[in-house]
Amino acid sequence: MTLHNLKHTISLLTRTPAALDALLRGLPDTWTFRDEGANTWSAFDVLGHLIHGERTDWMPRARMILQFGASQTFESFDRLGHVQESQGKSLDQLLDEFARLRSENLRQLRALNLRQEDLARRGRHPALGVVTLSQLLATWAAHDLTHLHQISRIMAHQYRETVGPWSAYLGVLQCAGHSSP
Repeated sequence: MTLHNLKHTISLLTRTPAALDALLRGLPDTWTFRDEGANTWSAFDVLGHLIHGERTDWMPRARMILQFGASQTFESFDRLGHVQESQGKSLDQLLDEFARLRSENLRQLRALNLRQEDLARRGRHPALGVVTLSQLLATWAAHDLTHLHQISRIMAHQYRETVGPWSAYLGVLQCAGHSSP
């Protein structure tokens, strides 16, 4: 089993807000509010989802593992919890909020001074059963990458028709990965 390198995970998690900011801030709404069709998300929705996860998923679950182990089951994550929370906010407000929440969560994570043996501690997921803190933290980073990929795909979708025959050579237009709520 490969040991989890927490320093590398934090390094990746630290960069996500800036990557999203560079990609999305200042773009016209047609880039950030369009989706790929029925039951899919826009870049705005994905950002709201990431914010909701910062509030209710990663650090609350990490603290549960450290405090209760597998004796208590995590709260179920509401994948659509962001819809209500994002209403009436601008994309720039969401970008700022995400950066602030991520920074605070990473400050809290670093303050835990986790050791390798802490990463092996177990919690209980409502659907997956027993999981480790290492798995939770690795999933946090992979979740970021999934949604960065998703946003790229959503944006590329806006060119699906206009690229013409080049579509066959653009993998991002061929991908049918994670997008639905």
